[in-house]
Amino acid sequence: MASPGPLVNCDSFMSDTPSNYLAGKCKKYFNDPIHGYISFDGCSMDIVDTPQFQRLRYLKQMGSSYFVFPGACHNRFEHCLGVGYLAGTLTQRFKDSQPELEISDAEVRNVQIAGLCHDLGHGPFSHVFDAAVIPTLSPQSTWKHEQGSLMMFDYLVEDNYVDIDREDVEFIKDLIMGRPQHHGNRFEERRFLFDIVANQRNGVDVDKFDYISRDCYNVNLKSSYDSSRLMIASRVINDQICYDHKEVYNIYDMFHTRYSLFKRIYTHRVAVAIELMLVDAIVKANSSLNLLEKIQDPEQYLYLTDGILHDILRSSDPALAESKRLIKRIQCRQLYKFVDEFVVPGDHKDKLDKTVINAEAIVAHQPDNAHLSADDVIVEWLPLSYGKKDQNPVNSIQFYNKFNDYQSFHIPRQNVSCLIPTTFSEMAIRVYARDINKVGMIQRAFRRLMKQWQLQPNSPQIDYVPNQGHEVPGAFESPRKRRLTFLE
Repeated sequence: MASPGPLVNCDSFMSDTPSNYLAGKCKKYFNDPIHGYISFDGCSMDIVDTPQFQRLRYLKQMGSSYFVFPGACHNRFEHCLGVGYLAGTLTQRFKDSQPELEISDAEVRNVQIAGLCHDLGHGPFSHVFDAAVIPTLSPQSTWKHEQGSLMMFDYLVEDNYVDIDREDVEFIKDLIMGRPQHHGNRFEERRFLFDIVANQRNGVDVDKFDYISRDCYNVNLKSSYDSSRLMIASRVINDQICYDHKEVYNIYDMFHTRYSLFKRIYTHRVAVAIELMLVDAIVKANSSLNLLEKIQDPEQYLYLTDGILHDILRSSDPALAESKRLIKRIQCRQLYKFVDEFVVPGDHKDKLDKTVINAEAIVAHQPDNAHLSADDVIVEWLPLSYGKKDQNPVNSIQFYNKFNDYQSFHIPRQNVSCLIPTTFSEMAIRVYARDINKVGMIQRAFRRLMKQWQLQPNSPQIDYVPNQGHEVPGAFESPRKRRLTFLE
């Protein structure tokens, strides 16, 4: 945690006229649990003090994880403050340490604003909304929260008369997306600026620096990864942000910590079960909510937050009865139940698809008189990786030696450690039951399906070994049957 600097009297930032103080020209400090005292100037505070930005107070950073981990109660608001602070700090550091880059004060300001506003477009329960709710309502839709962020940023600037030139607005929107998109943008040849907030090149950016540290802190997940060292040990070489060669293992540790958060926290079995219930509840309520209309209208989207659950519960609309029932089940901990899981190595995940393992296929293998229907079963495909699909993200990162800090180079994995993984992705196929009384029968049906699939002559050579730790009562009729099940 950064040590707090001296508190600065606002009067020292005021001009002679009181109106400038009232207009928000005073630098403001926030005491952040991750970064210590962080500050923003008047222009950034003009962004923060708007309804569009304050909306982030009502969006949980970790979505449904808060229902499982009580400490995961932080919101997108403080995360965006942290990313804005880190974005401005890193850009200012490049400006001071490498004057040859000719970074202007306006560029520092714009990169900071991009960090502040990069998550303006998140919907209720964050990634659940654009990764599950919207695709369920409209399978053809390509809408993502990044598009929502651009829409809400435009709305923020126009609705609050924020004094930013149109060219700078377009530049900030490009920074949020992580790539120059607008023809004629004067910043097209300064690619390193676009890697600070949303690095499309290798995934090392201040967004990760903040959320990995913040999420680990709030759920008490221990990690030796240190983002502050990466901030200090970075410089721009050949229009790319590079890192001191001594930080290569720290970067591997960052990607492993990210994977660990996904494996242990974000895709926790119970958290995913609650996500599935939230998706069902929100989708069933769409006839009253009109979500597809709201994601295109910033004035309506402004009020679409995690409070959607209470909106449903408060409503007297009879069409919301089923959604209310699901939300009350969540409140009373009557959750969908985890049934089983099959983890597929990254180099084999393309050999399986949803035409082979799905609810209908599982139900087709149900025991006699089980009375299962496809609606009883949910199959979730959860891809996990180091952030660059099957690839090693560190292969896309350049390093430098302090004795020659104008030349960059790649560091092969074998030069770092023999214990670094050789596979960087996997696919977890999870099965859930909507009815707790049918968990055993669904598990038996799923394992029958997997065993039959494995015995087929044209099936890929993937060993399916049932996890004994997942076995539940009712999956087998008797101890003898239990021993013979996989000999059928």
